[in-house]
Amino acid sequence: MHIRKGDTVEVVSGDDSGSRGTVLSVDRKNGKVVIEGVNKVYKHVRRGHPKSPQGGRLHIELAIDASNVQLICPETGKPTRVGVKINADGSKELVSKRSGASIRQLSPAKK
Repeated sequence: MHIRKGDTVEVVSGDDSGSRGTVLSVDRKNGKVVIEGVNKVYKHVRRGHPKSPQGGRLHIELAIDASNVQLICPETGKPTRVGVKINADGSKELVSKRSGASIRQLSPAKK
């Protein structure tokens, strides 16, 4: 999974399809991601809870499966599949399949 905290992604399937947001957390073991403003639900909280001492309903984001989101291409601004490109100096970078643009460096150059 090449999705990391802080990436901008778009939901491509499910109830929130078409919405974009920033990744808040990633659960690699279960293949889930939490995205800001996506899959929001009400959580009912009793009085005395640290986040809500008066009680009531909290509006929180739940995790969705990582297979339902795609990274945003930095050139086109559209969702894209990603691949790994190995450069001549031995460094690896994550590239967009849509435009070939570099998204981020995965590993530094080898000595």
